[in-house]
Amino acid sequence: MVDAIKNTRVYTTWGTKTAKPVQPKVAAKTISKAKRPLMVVGAELLKDQEAMNRAVKIAQTKGIPVAATGHSIKELNDKGLNVKYINIHSLGLYLCDSNWTGLDGSGCYDMVIILGHKKYYINQVLSGLKNFTNLKTISIDKHYLQNATMSFGNLSNEKHLEALDELIENL
Repeated sequence: MVDAIKNTRVYTTWGTKTAKPVQPKVAAKTISKAKRPLMVVGAELLKDQEAMNRAVKIAQTKGIPVAATGHSIKELNDKGLNVKYINIHSLGLYLCDSNWTGLDGSGCYDMVIILGHKKYYINQVLSGLKNFTNLKTISIDKHYLQNATMSFGNLSNEKHLEALDELIENL
């Protein structure tokens, strides 16, 4: 079992609520219980093809819709996913609107799964979601994101891939 919560050092200020460090098995169970999850994949994932392949596997295993930010859409489409492009700041605003019907028009999401973003960038979007919604957010990235509801700790590339494999096994 990968210890994905060991290193949760924070590089920015602490808020009143910080992310609960989460192990891959618990993350998988939490994702499995979501009624309408959304995976948000950023362009940082393009730098790690192994992590990209695992993101595709997670989405395919549970049939999770994927929102691509940055320029990650081409790679995700090439891997056979039906992906929608959206700017991450716009997505953050839409997710705060309880009347938004989602990227597919089927209703609001109850969980957002974060992977492949620059830490300082996505943490600001997560701060808005944390403070203005009841939406659950889970970061399965290799960096601890204190503004998510739950997050892996700071992991090496190798440990991150092991954690993603363990998450996939438990979905």
